[in-house]
Formats: sequence, structure tokens, C-alpha cells
Amino acid sequence: MGAVRAVACGLLLAAGAGTQAAEARPAALLLTDVGSAGARQVAVGDRGQILLSDDQGRHWQAARTPGGPLLTAVYFVDDRHGWAVGHDARILASADGGASWTLQFQDPGRQAPLLGLWFADPDHGLAVGAYGLLLATDDGGAHWQDVSARLDNPEQLHLNAITAVRGAGLMIVGEQGVMFRSADAGQTWQRLQGPYSGSWFGAIATGQASTLLVYGLRGHLYRSSDFGASWQACALPGDTAPLDAGLAGATRLPDGSLVLVGSGGAVLRSLDDGRSFSRVQRPDRRDLAAVVALPEGLLLVGQGGAHRAANSGLEEPQP
Repeated sequence: MGAVRAVACGLLLAAGAGTQAAEARPAALLLTDVGSAGARQVAVGDRGQILLSDDQGRHWQAARTPGGPLLTAVYFVDDRHGWAVGHDARILASADGGASWTLQFQDPGRQAPLLGLWFADPDHGLAVGAYGLLLATDDGGAHWQDVSARLDNPEQLHLNAITAVRGAGLMIVGEQGVMFRSADAGQTWQRLQGPYSGSWFGAIATGQASTLLVYGLRGHLYRSSDFGASWQACALPGDTAPLDAGLAGATRLPDGSLVLVGSGGAVLRSLDDGRSFSRVQRPDRRDLAAVVALPEGLLLVGQGGAHRAANSGLEEPQP
């Protein structure tokens, strides 16, 4: 599972007044993922906490949640319907843009955290996790079915992420270089021979059909333009100082450029659909777990909570 997401975090909450949500300060440690519900940013982290921002990450409020263990990923299919997953195989759902959440599923006895999820629409979704766990729903999460047997995964390798690839289908990546692709919305899966035998922490589709990047341990980063049939290593700057950071999260900006983040404050950006990347390291060198695009700039989450940044990944955008 992702290096950053394996670390527990704490969130300091300040009590709010009346019936309003408490104002939250993601103060000192770690958030594990962030997504967008329309113009709202939604971040997840330790103790089942979910934080909301309606001003591009300047201020945060705590959502109403059932609490619980660490949440690892969040996904919104539109501006109202979202899901979050985490330890104890918990799945939380929101139908009001993240303001409130209900528990849909959990299986503490399995001792297998869920680590990623994807929804095609408000009804049909998939969640992936440790020990080869794959869950599916066709009713918005009212019922979840264990469909792990759809995967050729006798080793029960951890599944770290799932993503949709334009014009092609779905891709799952995980430990020991494991990859699976589906051309029928997850009904059947083909195991692929990947370019690397270490852990993949994530995958992201580019703006081109059948094209995606996979990224993971020790800065390994590859690109495929044929839905995983072949792979090419992405060009990274700094031959004298190779990237050794684990890459944990990625996003595609409205202009089509790609941004990846990882341990040690690493931020990579591509302007050519993932063929090559520029690279910076944030001065605080805090591990980053995820990134999402803002109307102007980026919102980074990880150690130290949430950070606003320019598209370069460094300074906060000027108002």
C-alpha cells in the first residue's frame, strides 16, 4: 500500500458554535487523499475524519461522519455523490457533497484495508484493497459484493489503486508490479505483464485515448499509450540525482498537464501528456499523499495537512 497512506495522522478540531460544523485545522501531521465535489474540496485522513473546504483550501470544516479508523481514499462521481474507504474495509457514502457521511460497509474481521475506489455513475462502483480484495456495487453502495475471484490473483497481492482510462476501460495496480485491466466496466479482468516488479501506488489516465501513467516505489514512473500492452519509462530530469521518492498521488489539470506528488515533498509536472516531467522538491520536504487541481493552482495533502501551491508545486498562488 502507499507509503504515505500507511502512516497514521491526527487532526486538531476546534469546536464550532450552535449547529454549524466545527471549524477544522489540519494541523501537523497527515491527510491521505483529497477529491473535488464540484467547487468543494474534500480531504480524508486519520480517525475517520473528513474535512471540507469551500474556498480552495484556505479554511476547513469537519464533515459529519461516524468516525472510525484511518480513511485512505475518497472519490466523487459528481458534485453530490461521493464515497470514502479505509481500514476495516470500511466504506462511507455521502449524497450531499460531503457534508455528511453514513457507513455503508465494513468487515473488521478481514483485516484488509480498502485503498482505492472508482464509480462510473451514482450506482455502479468498485473498491480495491489489501490481500486482493475487490468489492462491487450496482445500487450506489446499498449492497457491496466481494468479487475478488474475478481477478487472476492467487497470491492475494495488495491492490492499491483503480482508475478509468479514456476510451479503453479500467486499470488496477498494486504490489509486486501487479496490473489488471478490464474492458467491460470490471466484469472481467486480464492480468498484465508490467514493466516493474515493485509496488505501484497509483495510476492516472492522460487526455489521450488508451493512455495512462503508473507510478510507485522509488520514483518508478511508466507510460502506456495502448492500455497497458506496452510501457515506456517516463523521462525525468536530473540524471546526476535520480528520483528516489515514492510517488503517491496524481491529478490532471484543466490544461491537460499532469502533476504527481510523493515522499520528501517531491512534485513532478508534465506538459507533454506524460512523456517527460519537470521536478521540484518542496522546501519543507514533507511527504505528500495526493493532489487536486484548484481553479488557480494546486491543493496538496499529506504530512502537515493541506497546502495550497502554484502549478509548479512550490509557492502559494497569489490572490
